[in-house]
Formats: sequence, C-alpha cells, structure tokens
Amino acid sequence: MRVRIRSSWCLLFVLSLAAGAVQAAGVAAARKQIEASMLVTGRVTITLDGAVAGWTIDEREKLPEVVANLVDAAVPGWRFEPIVVDGKPAHGSARMSLLLVANRFEDGRFRVSIRDGYFGREAVNIAAQLAREGAGAADDAAGASDQLSALDLQPPAYPMRALAGGAHGTVYVVVKVNRDGRVEDAAVEQVNLRVVGSGVELARMREILAKPALAAARKWTFRPPSTGEWADDESWTARVPVDYRFYDSRPAGYGQWEAYVPGPRSPVPWQMESLDGFEIAPDALIAGQVHQAGTGLKLLTPIGGG
Repeated sequence: MRVRIRSSWCLLFVLSLAAGAVQAAGVAAARKQIEASMLVTGRVTITLDGAVAGWTIDEREKLPEVVANLVDAAVPGWRFEPIVVDGKPAHGSARMSLLLVANRFEDGRFRVSIRDGYFGREAVNIAAQLAREGAGAADDAAGASDQLSALDLQPPAYPMRALAGGAHGTVYVVVKVNRDGRVEDAAVEQVNLRVVGSGVELARMREILAKPALAAARKWTFRPPSTGEWADDESWTARVPVDYRFYDSRPAGYGQWEAYVPGPRSPVPWQMESLDGFEIAPDALIAGQVHQAGTGLKLLTPIGGG
C-alpha cells in the first residue's frame, strides 16, 4: 500500500544550523545508519528433501551484476524445511523476495549482502496442487481461499505534521484478524525513514507516520481462509507495509538502490505461535501486499550462503 500526496512546493527536511553541536552530532550519527536497499524477486523450487532444484530471478537484466551474482552464489546452498502434503514430502515452488543491503565504509567502499528473504505465500498451495494434479504449471495455484486476503485496506491520510517536516518512509504494520475478518489488534513493528535528522527528530517522525497507519489498520477487513491448513484457526496474523511518499518522490525502480534510515524493530504485543521459525525482516516484504505470518517455505540455512 502506498500513501501519496501531491506537493506544489519542495518538501525537504531542513536541519537547523542553530540547533547546536548536540543536534549536529545526532544527525551525523543518523547518517552513519543510512543503508541502501533493493528488493530482488523471483522463484525458487525445492526437492522432496528441501534442497534447491532451481531458481529464477525476475528481470535479471535490470539488476547490477554484483547483485545477480550474489544471489546466484547463495541460492544453491539453501536448504528448506521439506513441504509435507497429506503426510508425505512434496516438491514445492514459491515466489521469493530478497532484501539486499549496501553499507558504505568510511573509505568509500560498499559491502553488498543478502540480509533476509520471504518465500512465498503460495508455496504450500503449489505443493498441494502438484500433489493432486502432477507436474502442472502452478503459477495460478495461490487461491485466496487458502490464505488470508484483503477485502478493504483503506489507506491512512497523510498527516499534515509529516508534510510540514518532509517526513516520508514505510510503516510495517502487523494485524491480528479474527474469524469475522476484522482486525482484533494491530501494532507497528518498524518504521523506516527516507529523511535524516537527530535521534529525537527521527523518533518523532516515526511516531507521526505510525499513528495514522495504525488507526487505518484497525478499520481494515480481510477474507479469512476457508480451505487448507489454516482454515480452522481462531485468528490470523499478517504484515501489511504502508509506504508514505510524495508524488514528486517516486519509488526506486526495480534493480535500483533506495536509501533510508532503518528504524528499531518492536515486538508484537500478542502471542504469535504461527511465527515460530518464520522470523523475517519486515522490510523484506513488498509494500501494499498482505503477508500472512507463518506461511511459505522455511529456510533452514543462512540466507547469504556458506
């Protein structure tokens, strides 16, 4: 989900020269936290024992060579928890979203690494279809009835205080959905900002963006799964990234780096048994999509390979 607002003047976060040395030191510290990230998507297929059988990278020609090579070097060493369908191991395939991060050293060099990844809401559905139908194409296997899906995700209003300060970034919202499809509880797990300021200023901007996102999330409605292994659950947890940006601040295109200051990750206040073994970085998720927690493939080995 992207929340945009049109601006007729340049909205920049300007650091006051009169703030003094303390604030300047805080801004300098924040600048050292700046990272550049890129989401690389594709598909991975696994064997009966969870080894990688093959993989594809979307729009490989748009990626920097170092990025494509890094992914190609890491994937063969991955091993996943085998998919089980009706008590038997099954071949599986899933969409993947990989978070790559570039960190700059003081001497100007950069280190690029795969920090985290998310492996497919549809993975179990694909395995089930392959088990039922044999080796059929499974790209359309992600039936909404097997997964929590969105009905009404009304985006939050862009807060005027954020406009005044030039604040924009991504709020990673987590919701607990009951059997009626309504949000029983909601929390903000992380807020990444695309502006720089002192620690106090960044905390204030994160709160300004988080509050309307949280208020909007409490009014969202979803379609609970009606078939599959999660259909009988009493509730479901999902992550929905909300992206705040101005119309004149376009998202980085696929294969391009985007700079941001990562926010601290906060624990979710309710018990999340479904997340056991599925801990992922929220910023590995694609904005605007519903990511049901605890689904997909579980990676057992380091994502960076080795």
